[in-house]
Amino acid sequence: MIRVFLIAVFLIVFFLLSIPVFLIEWIIGKFNPRVRDISSLRIVQEAFKVVIFLSGVKLTVIGEENVPKDQPVLYIGNHRSYFDIVLTYARCPGLTGYVAKKEMLKIPLLSRWMKFLYCLFLDRTDIKAGLKTILTAIDYVKNGISIMIFPEGTRGRGSSELELLPFHDGSFKIATKTGCPIIPVCINHSSEIFEDHIPRITPVSVTIEYGKPIYPKELSKEEQKFIGKYVRELMVETLKKNE
Repeated sequence: MIRVFLIAVFLIVFFLLSIPVFLIEWIIGKFNPRVRDISSLRIVQEAFKVVIFLSGVKLTVIGEENVPKDQPVLYIGNHRSYFDIVLTYARCPGLTGYVAKKEMLKIPLLSRWMKFLYCLFLDRTDIKAGLKTILTAIDYVKNGISIMIFPEGTRGRGSSELELLPFHDGSFKIATKTGCPIIPVCINHSSEIFEDHIPRITPVSVTIEYGKPIYPKELSKEEQKFIGKYVRELMVETLKKNE
């Protein structure tokens, strides 16, 4: 439980210090939005690195060289833990907005950071609102901002992390409409950090593997038609390899 306590204390201090930082970031953004964007990104990444350190997670990263550094991408990840966001966001090379559930808007200081970082809030019960979120994500990519989405739509709770839920094909329109590459992000064992034994945090070994870029236009017509299924099958193979 000591790890839970240390992380809780750190997060409380971080969010309290965030209040004056928000004002500074807002002022910076008035003069140079790009500087504000990068500074917000690095602040949150450093905070996440502290959380990872306090959790005791031993992280193995494979294929990070597959992530293009000169263009935005669509990250597609499997999702079994809140730590998936912490672990992956700490490694994003550039501006990246995560697609989160709309309920996150109710958390005042956290949602403010998320808005600074171009995160999008998805209403999973409203089809029209969901389409609007995807269209906004497409605009972000066109403006050089990567997007990370978990196309299962919720955290997987099956007995095995190989039991991925069906991928929502709408998520992939972000790539098919912009031409940006899809980067599969396969995360093994993240639920063992916290979700498998709440409320304890356990230091475990987690593997993240970034797959090779997938360009929708280079796929066959059949693969393009069922692109969610295609990417899901690739990711299941990778998760099984790293299990």
